[in-house]
Amino acid sequence: MAKKIPISNTIKTLRFLNDEMTQQDLAEQLGLTRQTIAAIEQRKYSPSLEVAFKIALIFEKSLEEVFTFEGDN
Repeated sequence: MAKKIPISNTIKTLRFLNDEMTQQDLAEQLGLTRQTIAAIEQRKYSPSLEVAFKIALIFEKSLEEVFTFEGDN
């Protein structure tokens, strides 16, 4: 089993609250695949900083409202 990355996110909740946006809808806005969105949501893939900012902008949230670093300090 692959280890989850130490960055959690609220993308699935934000999609639901945004007229039940699908992973495909979000992927198309970002120029990514639906599978990439699924992997980010499931913490199997860490988005680039640029993609993270774009996701936050789409939902009109701050980066910290979408992503949380849960690693060791």
